[in-house]
Amino acid sequence: MKMIDMVAMPQLDYELLPQKIQGVEYLAELALDLRNTWDHGTDDLWKALEPELWALTRNPWLVLQTVSRTKLKNLAADSRMREEVARLLEARKRRLDGPLWFPQTYPDSPLTGVAYFSMEFGLAEALPIYSGGLGNVAGDQLKGADDLGVPVAGVGLLYQQGYFRQFIDSDGNQTALYPYNDPGQLPVTALRDAQGEWLRLPVNLPGGKLWLRAWQAQIGRVSLYLLDSNDPANPPVYRGMTSELYGGGPEMRLQQELILGIGGWRLLRELGLHPEVCHLNEGHAAFAVLERARHFMEESRQPFEVALAVTRAGNLFTTHTPVPAGFDTFAPSLIERYLKYYAEHLLGVRMQDLMALGRRNPEDSSEPFNMAYLAIRGSGAVNAVSRLHGAVSRGIFQDLFVRWPRREVPVGYVTNGVHTPTWDSLEADRLWTAAGGAERWRGTMESLGDSIRSTPDADLWKMRCANRAELVEYVRRRIPADLAGRGIPSQSWLDNLFDPNCLTVGFARRFATYKRPNLLLHDPGRLIRILTDPRRPVQLLIAGKAHPRDLEGQAMVREWIRFVQQPQVRPHAVFLADYDMLLAEYLVQGVDLWINNPRRPWEACGTSGMKVLVNGGLNLSELDGWWAEAWSPEVGWALGDGRDHDSDPAWDAHEANQLYDLLEREVIPDFYDRDAAGLPRKWIARMRESMARLTPRFSVNRALREYTENYYLPAAQAYRQRALEHGALGKELLSWREQLRRHWSALRFGGVQVETASGTHTFRVQVYLDDLDPEAVEVQLYAEPLNGGDELVHRLERGEPLVGAIRAWVYSGQVKAERPAADYTARIVPRHPLARIPLEAPHILWQR
Repeated sequence: MKMIDMVAMPQLDYELLPQKIQGVEYLAELALDLRNTWDHGTDDLWKALEPELWALTRNPWLVLQTVSRTKLKNLAADSRMREEVARLLEARKRRLDGPLWFPQTYPDSPLTGVAYFSMEFGLAEALPIYSGGLGNVAGDQLKGADDLGVPVAGVGLLYQQGYFRQFIDSDGNQTALYPYNDPGQLPVTALRDAQGEWLRLPVNLPGGKLWLRAWQAQIGRVSLYLLDSNDPANPPVYRGMTSELYGGGPEMRLQQELILGIGGWRLLRELGLHPEVCHLNEGHAAFAVLERARHFMEESRQPFEVALAVTRAGNLFTTHTPVPAGFDTFAPSLIERYLKYYAEHLLGVRMQDLMALGRRNPEDSSEPFNMAYLAIRGSGAVNAVSRLHGAVSRGIFQDLFVRWPRREVPVGYVTNGVHTPTWDSLEADRLWTAAGGAERWRGTMESLGDSIRSTPDADLWKMRCANRAELVEYVRRRIPADLAGRGIPSQSWLDNLFDPNCLTVGFARRFATYKRPNLLLHDPGRLIRILTDPRRPVQLLIAGKAHPRDLEGQAMVREWIRFVQQPQVRPHAVFLADYDMLLAEYLVQGVDLWINNPRRPWEACGTSGMKVLVNGGLNLSELDGWWAEAWSPEVGWALGDGRDHDSDPAWDAHEANQLYDLLEREVIPDFYDRDAAGLPRKWIARMRESMARLTPRFSVNRALREYTENYYLPAAQAYRQRALEHGALGKELLSWREQLRRHWSALRFGGVQVETASGTHTFRVQVYLDDLDPEAVEVQLYAEPLNGGDELVHRLERGEPLVGAIRAWVYSGQVKAERPAADYTARIVPRHPLARIPLEAPHILWQR
């Protein structure tokens, strides 16, 4: 059954709503579709019911449960509101039934389902099961799948508390708070089986059975399936396993990743879903590759090694980590305690063989178990999240592909993109609709940039000014409330807080040392002069959390709080506490300039700056992550020199001064240089080009189409091919790999002859293959890249056997003599027409 058709619709818990009010079930249908938390079309409906609660939470389901019966009855009796609800329901139906990019482009696709596993999903503030960038990427992936009709279903965890909420006390200290996520107030529903029973899954853990409850969130036609351990049948120690996102110690993290990977795949099978592709969003979910292989073992009666060879072809691992320390690792004793029974009795393998999948050196019994290594060895493809991050990741994983050139380490990349309809303001939505139509983000967007380029300057600037004014109003409402919550009485300077006509700059990130959130504070006096210039003032908004265990990050939060509390600074700069998706919406919609200054190359991608693009905001950013691909002088400003400098304090100081210089000499003058009509023409020119060139390019629409065409479709085809005849191809590949393992150490080169004539090098290379089938390998010439170009790889053809030798041949070939013959080295690599080299066979032998 096609996964796009198998949306396992939940049995809605209407008993939570007033039953005797006609039409309440239609409101529930709208409220439980998370699409309506960002789609502007239903905003007026929720505002009419509970305006204050809607503004604070953007949670339609909570609004619907909280609103009084009287208001609901009045709504049901109001013919205009009934017509509006009917219109919204009809619009939703048309959208669900309408034409979509994927089924129209690939009507006979082998791809019917993608299971997208992630530790967190940032879909909306109404469902707070995210911490930051990783969750935003995952959430936007599901939203993009809904827009394009790609058959994706998400798999994650429903946390009782989620990630911490930030409170700043009167001294500027960060306190971590963990409010309870009441599932009854979240836009999720219990998954029920055909008999109406709540779907619960048993998982065996040391000490007993763990029961997992299953939930579902709906994003248009896409489902997100969630598991939690807070089942009353569980012992108290088990019920808290899914309490906090990224909380607790290593054991809680391992428990959560077992629930996500093993429990998540079991849930899909319980629902009758059989996705060809399993997409691991980071290594947290890597245990899914084991459980997927186990299910294939049961279906095909094949051993684990064959099952893994078959199923890995359908697995994709996306790494978001720019440093090796960012991967989850676990002590061998902890892995053995939780997985020994699973390995020996369910997978039928020795514990040391399972441990080897997560180690760089399988023979080192003291080496921790690395989830990224398990993901690589259980996947058919690996990708990073920007072009630069691809190069960084190839360096990180080179130890798994010993003696392979870094450029050939099998890590590709798909640069992240954001779901533009989530982040655009109402004014931006109107402008883009006028330029590109209401369906602009659901196609291939070829002409969208040209439509924006033809938009008049005045229209662009009106949109930008309206967005800025909305942000200023938000700040003026929020800051007095924040101060009162911290016990600070209202003060006179609040009357002059921010100006809707002033250049507005934003910085909002996780407060970690590599992100350098305090680079702007390198010279506080110079920053104060920039902010308080009476002719060309600047107003600055700062937001961000430091992890509760990151004391350095918390110290940087304190430094910013103390800076903005200075009397001369207070009207011009604010720190907005508890950075979340709702605050992020206001910021990315309202700021004129977004600053991002991580240490290169430690920003894998960074999507916060992408979110300002649709709203006409500009970027001033380090040449790292996505900005290293996006930047040109016509679309914004670049920080740094495009090279890596590690954590050099002198370079930090240099870049801080460069940042001040750019603000003083280019950014601020361009914003305030106005013509007779009051328009900043140079600024608007950058706005227009940034919007036209970068918004489509760095959207999830483009990113998901790349995933679909470059990864999902090939993975689905490869998995289907390997799964035929109970995994016959998997058995063949396993036999081929065993041949390589047995004979590789005996392979060797003989003599090499080179003749150069008529502009051509002719190579003749003697190769001794022991008892290895010559079809199992390929002999190549390799030359290092020059001047930033590509490496040269040329296949040599097997010719006559060597006289008197056993299983030895001469391999020969010709290359143009554009480079010296000494630049070329012969090598032997594995060869199989249906294997991923070197991902599945990392052997390599070089001519010495």
